[in-house]
Amino acid sequence: MACKDDSSIRDRWARLRLLIIGQLLAAPAPRGKLKKRLVQLSQQVWRHPITGGDVRFGVSTLERWLALARSTPNPSAMLATVPRADAGSVRAIDETLGAAIRAQHLAHPKWTIQLHYDNLVAAHGAQVSQAPLASYASVLRYFRAQGLWRERESRSGPQRAAVPDGTREVRSFEATHVGSLFHLDGHQGSLKVLNRQGEWITPIGLCVVDDHSRLICHLQWYAHENTQCLVHVVSQALQRRRLPRAIYSDNGSAMISGEFTAGLHRLGILALTTRPRSAWMNGKQETLWGRIERRLMAMLDAVPNLTLAQLNEASFVWVEQEYQVSVHRELAGTTPLERFIKAPSVLRDCPDSETLRTSFRIEVRRKQRTSDATATLDGVRFQIPQAFAHLRELHLRYARWDRSQADIVDPRNGAILATIYPLDKARNAHGQRRSIGPKALSSRSLSASTTGAPQPTGDGHAPLMRQLLAQFAATGVPCAYIELEETSTPSRSHAASFPLPKANP
Repeated sequence: MACKDDSSIRDRWARLRLLIIGQLLAAPAPRGKLKKRLVQLSQQVWRHPITGGDVRFGVSTLERWLALARSTPNPSAMLATVPRADAGSVRAIDETLGAAIRAQHLAHPKWTIQLHYDNLVAAHGAQVSQAPLASYASVLRYFRAQGLWRERESRSGPQRAAVPDGTREVRSFEATHVGSLFHLDGHQGSLKVLNRQGEWITPIGLCVVDDHSRLICHLQWYAHENTQCLVHVVSQALQRRRLPRAIYSDNGSAMISGEFTAGLHRLGILALTTRPRSAWMNGKQETLWGRIERRLMAMLDAVPNLTLAQLNEASFVWVEQEYQVSVHRELAGTTPLERFIKAPSVLRDCPDSETLRTSFRIEVRRKQRTSDATATLDGVRFQIPQAFAHLRELHLRYARWDRSQADIVDPRNGAILATIYPLDKARNAHGQRRSIGPKALSSRSLSASTTGAPQPTGDGHAPLMRQLLAQFAATGVPCAYIELEETSTPSRSHAASFPLPKANP
């Protein structure tokens, strides 16, 4: 079952560009054949990442993408959409108007933005020499960017595996370069092992194999098959053999999880999956598991009280001492290790462990709890730094198996802005609080910093109210209401007495 694509527009475009250019990176064209390959790619029809319609790309565009991907070890970042230089700024709001908006919001924090805008128009209309006022949309964006939200009164007290089906032909394939394609698969072992709690469990093996050389990048057994174990084995394979161009796996829940697919994307690795219930499409891995069962597991079936640690140690020794240096029948009389070393390679350098850890995480959007500047991730509340307390919605990146920390990211370029940690109520019990926002400014400092702001008049009326009163006074029509004259002794009758007009004689 395909997972819902909740990625940003920037990531969707980057994945499409990497999908197109990744073919040229995984299998570089021979000398003089690149132009022909680019023309063929330009004639193909692709699905638009936003609208879902058909789209084609010209040769010059593909050449530019290929140049960007070749110029960096991380092509995914270079192929992503670059944010505008003026993103986040409102050019229609100058310093004078911005100071007027802040001063008016400080004086009337419970006004709606529409009422703020109407009063700004009324105050601006008296100054004929000024340029036209910015539109309501520009003022609204400025309010949101500055965190000038409307204060609302609390309503209730204080704020609280299958075989081919015959519908498609089956053909054997092999990548042309080392690192073009890695195979990834899981397997349920045939032997029972003891875990640390002394319980018999069936181990789950996870293995990463290079397609061209058949080299085992890493093999390890786990008690469970989940995303955390998958990321653990893939990270070790990448650190030992470097980054490939693509990884091929089935549609297991861990293989299509958000953390794993997002991590491969951030590392510039194309994620490919087989068709549902079509294990024969990843036949190289299935054949390898048969060899592991016939040789490795067969040599361990007589070991008494076999533990998971012993199984992993024996697997590592067998892989390095026998499999890697044995002649493979599909490699024309050579060993996987020899072919991995001598064959042309498109592998890239692997980043450090911390970068790998922060790559395999999902990015979600959460609304911030404005009462105490916290956000909730899977039932755990995280404390938001005061610098981001004005944001209503946050983009957070975290791993669902590790909720000890999370990162606030910029949705425009994916940069990490800050690291947040779970709420520590005991630490916050010291009672010390810092002053924040424009409310902490004194009236003297505020008046000095708001040069050009509309000054209040002696009557205390708002600019829009003064304008309405003046317009109504110019009509000369009296107000249609009668004042009630109260007597010294209040009447017990509930009916109000109004003066009646005198009858004509």
